[in-house]
Amino acid sequence: MTGRRALLDAARAQAATRPGVLLHGPAGIGKSTLLTALAADAPPDGTVLRCSPTEADTRLPFAALVDLFAPVPESCLAALEPEPGAALRAALLRGREPADGRGLLAVRVAVLDTLRALAAAGPVLLVVDGLQWLDEPTAEALAFALRRLEGHGVRMLAAERVADGGQAERLRCCPPGTVELPVPPLTDDETAQLVRTALDTDLPPALLRAVQHTAAGNPHYAVELARAALNARTSAGFPEAPPVPPRLRDLLLGEARALPTAVRHTLLVASAAARPSLTLLRAAGLPDPAGDLAQAERLGIAAADADGIVRFQHPALRAAVQADAPEHGRRNAHALLAGAVTAPVERARHLALARPYEDEDTARTLVSAAAVARRDGSPGAAFELAALAVRRTPAGLPAARAERLLAAAEYACDAGRPEEAAEAAGAVLAGSDSAPRRVRARLVLLRGAGQALEGAGDLIEEGLLDAAGDPGAEAVLHHWAAVRGLLCGELAQAARHARRAARQAAAVGDTDTGVGALATLARVRSLGGRPDAADAALAEALALAGGADAGPESRRLVRMRAILALDSDRVTEARDQVVRLLAATGDAAGAEEALATRVALTRIQVRAGHCREALHTAAHCSRTMAEAAPALYAAALAATAGGTADEARRLAARAVRASEADGDRLFLLRALAVLGQAELLGGDPRGAAAAVEALQRVRELGEAMCAADPPLLHWYADLAEALVVLGETDAAGEVLRDARARLAEGAPGSVLAALERAEGLREAGLGRAKEGAVRLRTAVDRLRRLPLPVELVRALIALGAVERRARRRNAARAALAEALETARRIGAAPLAARAGDELARLDAGERGGEAGGPELTPTEARIAELVGGGATNREVAAELFISVKTVEGALSRVYRKFGVRSRTALAHAMAVAVIASGAAAVDTGDDDQARSTAQVMTISQQVRTRAPRTLDTRG
Repeated sequence: MTGRRALLDAARAQAATRPGVLLHGPAGIGKSTLLTALAADAPPDGTVLRCSPTEADTRLPFAALVDLFAPVPESCLAALEPEPGAALRAALLRGREPADGRGLLAVRVAVLDTLRALAAAGPVLLVVDGLQWLDEPTAEALAFALRRLEGHGVRMLAAERVADGGQAERLRCCPPGTVELPVPPLTDDETAQLVRTALDTDLPPALLRAVQHTAAGNPHYAVELARAALNARTSAGFPEAPPVPPRLRDLLLGEARALPTAVRHTLLVASAAARPSLTLLRAAGLPDPAGDLAQAERLGIAAADADGIVRFQHPALRAAVQADAPEHGRRNAHALLAGAVTAPVERARHLALARPYEDEDTARTLVSAAAVARRDGSPGAAFELAALAVRRTPAGLPAARAERLLAAAEYACDAGRPEEAAEAAGAVLAGSDSAPRRVRARLVLLRGAGQALEGAGDLIEEGLLDAAGDPGAEAVLHHWAAVRGLLCGELAQAARHARRAARQAAAVGDTDTGVGALATLARVRSLGGRPDAADAALAEALALAGGADAGPESRRLVRMRAILALDSDRVTEARDQVVRLLAATGDAAGAEEALATRVALTRIQVRAGHCREALHTAAHCSRTMAEAAPALYAAALAATAGGTADEARRLAARAVRASEADGDRLFLLRALAVLGQAELLGGDPRGAAAAVEALQRVRELGEAMCAADPPLLHWYADLAEALVVLGETDAAGEVLRDARARLAEGAPGSVLAALERAEGLREAGLGRAKEGAVRLRTAVDRLRRLPLPVELVRALIALGAVERRARRRNAARAALAEALETARRIGAAPLAARAGDELARLDAGERGGEAGGPELTPTEARIAELVGGGATNREVAAELFISVKTVEGALSRVYRKFGVRSRTALAHAMAVAVIASGAAAVDTGDDDQARSTAQVMTISQQVRTRAPRTLDTRG
């Protein structure tokens, strides 16, 4: 049921209300599995009639009816009228056919009468798995009967095989009102999960990708291909496309094997071409490819479109045609194509596949073609050609083979395929006696590690030993040490390695490494709260690179400059720089660089209030490297702005786990921060407790790293806000004092506004609502001057909530209405929901008038509810994940607001205070308020039946 739970639930819901459900889709898509699960829901007191016809059955009259009616007892047939009964017995091979020629009609009447009789005794379920193979007499008999059985308790479940994207053709065999449900292909993630479950192991990533591509979401194909791939796997490295096993070829090709030899040859040549067309097939010497493909089209194999492009109906068909051909036939097809294509990359590929043996000339041709592919921005093709070059390199040329392995590894890194890169580099590292090659291999392994550099210390140290005396290689390795230090939070060591890398790179004229080292130094200084020093290092790096448009390294500098601008609230400037960068490079810059640029753009879009665009950009990040911590972080951040709180929490938790697995403290900081923001979206105590847990880790990590950049101070403000929600005002004050102490001169306005927002909420939490509102208005006014609408909405919601609790309703309504309007305009769905909730509370309070009693914060209300239910302070603290001291403080404020001194008096005061608002809620139809009143009355009753534990706040 991998990937089918939602469809199964939908089918069950339809089966409960409709007379029939018809599942349709191509062979192997999972119709039978779903049908079996649905049939298992049949009532135990009913009758289930089932058949699963095959293609051979279509030529046998009433073959399916024989299977379907096998469980029908003879007594049921004996009750039929004589003529229909005799006809049905003959159809079921239980008697002789009537001699008067009216047998077919009599059979249909008998089927109808039999189903009516069975339905009179209990529900009847017909299950037909393979509607397309029903013999025609059975199909007509069912169609005749089911049209006349509406309301008799006869239901049907059926599955019909159709071509990809096709429609069911035998709906007439189902009851009127039957719902059609297409069974869609699995996603790549679902296919991976299915393969893992079926094989009880993981395929190598390259083979898994090949299986996913060839299966194209078909679960049966995926499992068959994966099993064959696992059985055929060797240790030769660089796996090719998965083999198509004979059983699957039989299913896919079927009648195609009976096609004329010329047609099958045309299909083989077309399947071997990267971009098959009629023009290419004619150039390869095929006399009539259009006529051949017309015959193949009739069998649903392949066809040429109006532009002459040849398309196979399914990728697995293409692979099956290749696998079904003899070896000499495949080689001949590639030889024909090598002489027909003009592009050097394609020609080299076909040449290599036409000569599947060691040949140095072929290997050199492949090496040259790989270099062309990389220059053309196709690193994946470059890797595949280089991998072929390795296979074609003679065993007597180990040095050439090692060089080609390293080239393949470097292309794999460019293409975002770290597993293949690591396999090739590891082979060089294990077998080469050349120190320079071992250094290159280690550099590939470092690149392939992505963010997971925590455990790479030995790799760098061993590389430095191999590189001794080579300042160029030492410079590159010191730069990697600097990057590792940055990611692991070792900022002092990172700065030292970056400066040394820059000096050594300058000494040997290695501009790229020098630029990279200075860029890393700029990032270290920025994280340490030294923006001026970061700008200076960045300016030096840009000058060394030759300006913003000088090449690959300059792109990284532009991205970093944009992030520094973003952290300084220059959002428009940051966005313009990154958008120009993406427009100039797209994905041609390599998977890692493209991902980094889009993660930066996601951050910019969220802060700029382009929440819908942020979701789109983050989705692109996920498609690039779905399980990478930066991609997960971007998706979580976009979800906090424009998605849902639940989605944001889920993605952020995955980003945290991925960052921890990588040992990447830099992205761990960000992932924990966005997890805290997601938990805060609800404004409830439980979410706030989870936010405190995440954000406290941010604070600890930041202190350990000696970090003080603007984002960190934003996160300190979030931590203080979460503590205030929990009533931990003293702890919130300590966090805010710490943040103020870290505040550098000339701090960005957004940082000041975030701290003012948290300070305003803390003042209100201490009972000083007027002072809190003043701080919050200062934050709002400051943010109105900045292009940061999401942060403005947060401040407005905080101001509106404080004003509402202080019963300044007009001021609260103005702030909340502006927050709601702005959130809706920018697509900030979670914040729009939060503003709407606050407005609803305001409306409820106005309807209830002043009789509603004093306003409690969410934490105070929850504590009052738990205490009213008889919980001790310690039990309340455990339930809400807060300290006993916080419970005592909050309970003191609640007592003070109601003017009472005991639990019993509190429950009585709460009940009296809300009776008026509850009555008003009933009068106005406010069900939520009415339920709230009933809950309070229940609490009051519970408390009155208990003896008070104490008269103070420490009970």
